[in-house]
Amino acid sequence: MNVLTMDKEKAQQRIAQLSKELEQHNYNYYVLSAPTISDYDFDMLLEELIKLEQQHPELLSQDSPSQRVGGKITKEFKTVKHKYVMLSLANSYSREEMTDFDERVRKGLELESNTLFGAEIEYVCELKFDGLSISLTYENGKLVQALTRGDGVQGDDVTTNVKTIRSIPIHLKGNYPSLFEIRGEIFLPRTVFDEINKEREDIGEAPLANPRNAASGTMKMQDSAVVAKRKLDCFLYYMMGDNLPFKTHYENLQEAKTWGFKISERVKVCRNLDEIFDYIDYWDKERFKLPFDIDGIVIKVNEYAKQEQLGMTAKSPRWAIAYKFKAEQVSTVLESISYQVGRTGAITPVANLKPVLLAGTTVKRASLHNADIIGKLDVRVGDYVFVEKGGEIIPKIIGVDLSRRAEGLVPVEYINRCPECDAELIRKEGEVAHYCPNENACPPQIKGKMEHFVARKAMNIDSLGGETIEQLFKTGLIKNIADIYDLKAEQLLPLERMAEKSVNNLLEGIELSKQVPFERVLFAIGIRHVGETTAKKIARKIKSIEVLSNSTVEELLQVDEVGEIIAKSIVEYFSNEENRNLIERLKNKGLQFTLSEEQLEGASEKLKGLSIVISGVFTKHSRDELKELIEKNGGKNSGSISGKTSYLLAGENMGPEKLKKASSLGVKIISEDEFINLLS
Repeated sequence: MNVLTMDKEKAQQRIAQLSKELEQHNYNYYVLSAPTISDYDFDMLLEELIKLEQQHPELLSQDSPSQRVGGKITKEFKTVKHKYVMLSLANSYSREEMTDFDERVRKGLELESNTLFGAEIEYVCELKFDGLSISLTYENGKLVQALTRGDGVQGDDVTTNVKTIRSIPIHLKGNYPSLFEIRGEIFLPRTVFDEINKEREDIGEAPLANPRNAASGTMKMQDSAVVAKRKLDCFLYYMMGDNLPFKTHYENLQEAKTWGFKISERVKVCRNLDEIFDYIDYWDKERFKLPFDIDGIVIKVNEYAKQEQLGMTAKSPRWAIAYKFKAEQVSTVLESISYQVGRTGAITPVANLKPVLLAGTTVKRASLHNADIIGKLDVRVGDYVFVEKGGEIIPKIIGVDLSRRAEGLVPVEYINRCPECDAELIRKEGEVAHYCPNENACPPQIKGKMEHFVARKAMNIDSLGGETIEQLFKTGLIKNIADIYDLKAEQLLPLERMAEKSVNNLLEGIELSKQVPFERVLFAIGIRHVGETTAKKIARKIKSIEVLSNSTVEELLQVDEVGEIIAKSIVEYFSNEENRNLIERLKNKGLQFTLSEEQLEGASEKLKGLSIVISGVFTKHSRDELKELIEKNGGKNSGSISGKTSYLLAGENMGPEKLKKASSLGVKIISEDEFINLLS
């Protein structure tokens, strides 16, 4: 039956059925890593659920699988006291300290010293995930609260953001206790971390430091839709409550799997120190093969009764300890420093090292980031430097062995000209990187811009990869992105690796790219600081490249998410005559530089000149949909209330401060229905 004609009773039944199916598919994919349907089929089920909930907003539950995509805004994270204090673990760094821990446990339990095959104590060994600790409370099988560690006594309520993490169940299945708490670690998988950093580097932003900091920062973001896009994951590792099904930690973890929780398969019960040391030694070597970061091993007494008998200190439990891995570190010679030029012209100094084995791989190079880092380290060519990998993927220089510094080594003089095109470098106020300003004649910048232009999220010209771009650039067939659209079969066929089929595929891909919508074309042309999301906002607001190219900084600042740095970068881009000529050539080749008729459909000037602030939760539209309606009808989305605010569009759970400020300034407050009437 068509969802648009489904009555309320049938819709309710279908919503319940879809919700159950989608949660099961989430569990299969994110917990079991064994999906039973394709991503497309999953998306179709989710789309059907969203449409039904839009048709019958009274049936929308806050626990619906549709809410996993986020959309709620949390301006302030409420601080809540933990029911059970979240203590940190004591750390150990050697076998001697682990032996001391075992002796303290035995003494506390009044047991004899450990023997090789003694089984008086069972320990559970687990990986120590390097992320953000979280405590989840479930009541009658439903997630009711998620708290960060905070200071251990109280933490921040991040329930809305946690619900976007697909590996954390919102509803449980099976025979679970009516009320319990389960703790775990939220983390960012390395592949996701790499993707985020690549996107940031593409738009000239500084990369995130490491997955741990990125996970922690993500959980405190105000927009849960952004949190959802970060693809966080979570392992659960400890349960607390009055009616747990088993008397041991390990058995309860295995039972928690059946309720829908993601429990690590790498948990192991050990019956003596030798087994513990074997586990530690194994993961000290194998940790670099994991798809996420760990920084040690956690060892816990298995039986709850023994845990209770041992008790706690003021800072940590006596029945558990963390064995911390030493970050792998070696000393080697810095042989030279070379300088790489990125797509945006940013210069990255690279340390060329005497090859050395580190964390299972031979390291020859390490990033030195920028001139400030070189100065801070006082690193000099010829120095013995300390190189560390730890949980990081890319090696880094962390210091200099001054005791081995030879006489006559001179401080590094940072380059002042581009190593590729000899242009004089610039360093803008407030930025750490030096830049080559010769963007249209510097080879690495040209090739980098081309690779960005053809990428999947930009023009999506699949058959034009990095190697082909290099080949076409070397032969002189393409010198900028506009040249791509001048390529002919007779030019390509004589080249190496260019058979008739590959040439046809390439030309067909180029032709198809002419249908890519304006917002992606705007992202593709590679204006510094203009990322995928910002390009979309600008395209929706400004609608054509002609208007954009003549916009002032002040006009651009009226666009959502465009600050002064982005606005100045856009104005600077279009003030360059070469860039304007490039855009003109692309327009003549048929690329989309205005919003299409389909995208303009329903647009109006009904809200022209009106500044609207959105606050609260709405039933008929998401906040993003309301923002889009405001922009589509000529209005301006504003984040804060001022004397210039036309309306406060108020939903449920609106912040009291916004309401108070709107009332004091005489700003008219309207409901969702009243807003829709404005557009009718």
